[in-house]
Amino acid sequence: MSEKVCIFGSTGSIGCNSLNVIENLNNNGKDFSVLYLTANSNIDVLADQINKFSPAGVAITDEGQYAKFKEKYEFRNLEVLKGREGLFELSARDDFTLLISSLVGISGMEPTVNAIRKGRRIALANKETLVVAGAIVNDLLKEKSCTLLPIDSEHSAIFQCLTGEMNSTISRIILTASGGPFLKKNEEEIKNSTLEDALNHPNWNMGKKITIDSATMMNKGLEVIEAKWLFDLEPEQISIVVHPQSIVHSMVEFNDGSIKAQLGIPDMKLPIQYALTYPERIFNDYPRMDFTDSMNLTFEPPDFKKFSCLRLALESLAKGGIYPTVLNAANEIAVNLFLENKIKFNDISQILDKALSDSGFSNEMSIANIKYTDKTVRESVLKNYS
Repeated sequence: MSEKVCIFGSTGSIGCNSLNVIENLNNNGKDFSVLYLTANSNIDVLADQINKFSPAGVAITDEGQYAKFKEKYEFRNLEVLKGREGLFELSARDDFTLLISSLVGISGMEPTVNAIRKGRRIALANKETLVVAGAIVNDLLKEKSCTLLPIDSEHSAIFQCLTGEMNSTISRIILTASGGPFLKKNEEEIKNSTLEDALNHPNWNMGKKITIDSATMMNKGLEVIEAKWLFDLEPEQISIVVHPQSIVHSMVEFNDGSIKAQLGIPDMKLPIQYALTYPERIFNDYPRMDFTDSMNLTFEPPDFKKFSCLRLALESLAKGGIYPTVLNAANEIAVNLFLENKIKFNDISQILDKALSDSGFSNEMSIANIKYTDKTVRESVLKNYS
């Protein structure tokens, strides 16, 4: 079957890996054509992708970089769209069959929802879409008979473990966490950490935002919320274990006490390929694990005191309604402030705690209220740290 692919966020880590996977699949007899690509500001990487994959159109959301792209590059028969409007226009088109949604943060919500409304198949790496709008997305998926497949390594692992199983037999799912760069540091050491320290992830090569989220363990908190909606579970059915080696990507415990785990080397190309080819498994020449090498796999409980962002994420899920949106908005701004060296690492959790203590939000679950709440929280945080 031929797949016509649109990639939101093609110049980021997931986008680049997705194009690598597509190239490998086509070399192994599959038929994936890249119809649309989108980028925020990395126009030179985008230009290289255009040369290699010949899409019909691209969207560049940063309007300044859009202008520079138009000045610097000229591609025949290429449609170049501008800004968020261009992204929305692509998301509502009928001519692609598969959307790889890998935008960062809540910016991916509306375009992904647009594509679901058009009945497109979704390979989702933008966890914030489900964090803030999980109930809305699930209703739309049912209404449009749409398929959504997870790309995050942990959620892909759970999805693979559940293949052939019934949800009613799930006792709990166990999300593994690497623990990030600060796993072995004490609270005082973490408090004095620099931006360089926080960006030094031991296992994964990711974008800056998700790397900081891994350092605070907020990323795992967001994944718990995402898992609730992906697998239709109650919060108490989702647990977390720290697994520093990142070999066991996650596990499912069933009601008879049996546990399934999905293992593999830390390589995002594997869950990407599974999402793109499901239910098939296609040969690739990526590195394999060698169990004849000496290997120690360790597991330990998360430290909610040291990683208070993780605790706050679980509290937002317990509150429910609009509070995961509040959490996400405060976190996105706090991480940006930290990346700009305007706050300290420990300020991130304090910003989140303050935002979640506000009880003045409407719990109406609509796209309009999610956008309004997101905007309100962002403005409030920036007002205090500008």
